[in-house]
Amino acid sequence: MITTASVQATARSFDDTRDGHALKSQELLLQLLDCASDPFSRFQYNPGHVTCTGLVLAGEMCLIVHHRRLDRWLLPGGHVEPEDPEIWDAARREVIEETGAELLPDTAPLLVSIDVHGIPSNGREPYHLHYDLLFAFQAVSGFTRVSHESKGLAWCRPSEFDSYALPYNIRRAYRRVLL
Repeated sequence: MITTASVQATARSFDDTRDGHALKSQELLLQLLDCASDPFSRFQYNPGHVTCTGLVLAGEMCLIVHHRRLDRWLLPGGHVEPEDPEIWDAARREVIEETGAELLPDTAPLLVSIDVHGIPSNGREPYHLHYDLLFAFQAVSGFTRVSHESKGLAWCRPSEFDSYALPYNIRRAYRRVLL
């Protein structure tokens, strides 16, 4: 079962003094974990809740999804569920649900970034923040399938990041892992 203390310890393990945005996001995440009554609930909107994302790698390529609701290319990820045993298991589950990718087993994948970002209102949910922990995974093969949450999937090389308009936080996380 995911606990606030275990996520705090995981968040504190991230350290990249060159990345001020990620360090500020780390600080904001730790404040949320200290103050929120249920930081893992997808229904906590003020100010938001913890989410998890997977940076799935196959060689130099990373797996991206064209998010249906946000209409942009992003990494696969989403909300924490009560049955997730550890925080990185939420990222692993979301990657598999959204892409069908088969991942190498990893008992504690590397936390490669923390990113706090806004999510626009969709009529059912108000504007809120996602306090996102980004974990690195290795794909077993290039097999994927598109889920109902996505318009498409792609294996993306760093030279293609601009053509997919990948956000800067993804580029920083990728560099942290591969460069």
